[in-house]
Amino acid sequence: MSDSNQISKIQATLNLKLQADLVQITDQSDRHKHHKHSPQGSGHYDAVIVSNLFANKTLMQQHRLVYAALESEMQTNIHALSLSTFTPEQWADTQKSI
Repeated sequence: MSDSNQISKIQATLNLKLQADLVQITDQSDRHKHHKHSPQGSGHYDAVIVSNLFANKTLMQQHRLVYAALESEMQTNIHALSLSTFTPEQWADTQKSI
C-alpha cells in the first residue's frame, strides 16, 4: 500500500472509531529506513488526534483508545506511532498559544 493510501486509511479509521474532530498523520518512515527490526511495508508515523472521547481520560487511557482503534494496522502496516492526543478544548488552548 502506498504511503498516502496508508495515511488515508489511518485517518479514516481514527475519524470513525474515535469520532475525531482532527486527525493529522505525518509519515516519518524515511527517518527510520535503516532500522533493522522495521518490517518491510510498515511505517513510522506521528499522529495528532483531537477527540471528545479523550475527555476525563488520562494520557495513557487516550493512547490505549488510539491503539485499540488501530489494532489491525498495528499488526501489519504500522511499526511505530508517536501520539499527541487532545480534547477539543485542549487543542483550542494550544492554538491560542501559537
